[in-house]
Amino acid sequence: MSPDPSPLMVELTERRYPIHISSGLLDRAGAVLAPLLPRPLVLLVTDANVARTPHLGRLEGSLASAGIAVRRLVVAAGEGSKSLDAYGRLVEAMLASGIDRKTTVLALGGGVIGDLAGFAAATALRGLPFVQVPTSLLAQVDSSVGGKTGINSAHGKNLIGAFHQPLAVLIDVDVLQDLPERELKAGYGEVIKHGCLADADYFAWLEANAAAMLAGDAALRLEAIRRSVEIKAAIVADDERETTGRRALLNFGHTFAHAYEALTGYGDRLLHGEAVALGMVKAARLSAALGLAPGADAEQLEAHLSSLGIATDPRRLLNQGFPVEAVIEAMTRDKKAEAGALRFVLWHGVGRAFLTGGVDPAALHEILAADA
Repeated sequence: MSPDPSPLMVELTERRYPIHISSGLLDRAGAVLAPLLPRPLVLLVTDANVARTPHLGRLEGSLASAGIAVRRLVVAAGEGSKSLDAYGRLVEAMLASGIDRKTTVLALGGGVIGDLAGFAAATALRGLPFVQVPTSLLAQVDSSVGGKTGINSAHGKNLIGAFHQPLAVLIDVDVLQDLPERELKAGYGEVIKHGCLADADYFAWLEANAAAMLAGDAALRLEAIRRSVEIKAAIVADDERETTGRRALLNFGHTFAHAYEALTGYGDRLLHGEAVALGMVKAARLSAALGLAPGADAEQLEAHLSSLGIATDPRRLLNQGFPVEAVIEAMTRDKKAEAGALRFVLWHGVGRAFLTGGVDPAALHEILAADA
């Protein structure tokens, strides 16, 4: 497959940066990045799982061929690395490696690595250049784009962090070939989210093509990733720091999702994309219960996810229910809450999401009680 001739550009108020999406991009990464780096040195942060794949060698070889020196740091795999302890160890290791303010931090991995390495880049030496090279479907369509970085707290998901936009994002569709099926399906939760919140035509396209895309069709993967990134990049450009409410639409399903993740301990029992799928179904059902959207649209979303083998009910996925009050209490710790009041991204139907704080507690309780 030929190189992507036209990277997407994220247009921010003060600057712009490219998102390259193509096949074989790891092997061309050095040539792509060389003109962008302040100096030819990167501190490559990855996790133990990615370090065992060919991706690391391909990327390091490409950087070396372009005259870019690489210092490698490997952290533990899993959501547990998005912690204060792991962040502290990473920053200390970065400083011990002899970095300066022209050293670029390069994150090679999934969403955990991008969030952790990005936050370290935002704070070490008061800010270092940063590049995202995402290796999971979820990271490629969501967490690598937009500049949100951060770690988890005992009080909630992503409550410690910073906005730190990358110099560039390099998305190589080839790395998905050896991604486990569970990871692919979890990532699909963030893919379909973009259709849910902003583009009914894209939602319909995914209904027709998602099965083949998840089965390995590279052309369909490229098209889906590019469209998801286009939607997210446009929203980020409108509201980079989530001050107008526009960017909050990207959190469709996340108020529920983050609560489920908190209650399951941010571990491998519930992947982020799995939680998002559960949360979107809840948001769609709540929208219907409040008379804000057709119930048929919620049923359409649930049927589509189920057809792909993606769980839509916490009890089926986790073999447990969640007490209503525990879920609501976890929701109040979400960063989208204001003065303890819950805010939700709901929809008027497929492709028409909106932010609201006025949700009938009785309706919310009824929706959550279905899984208690």
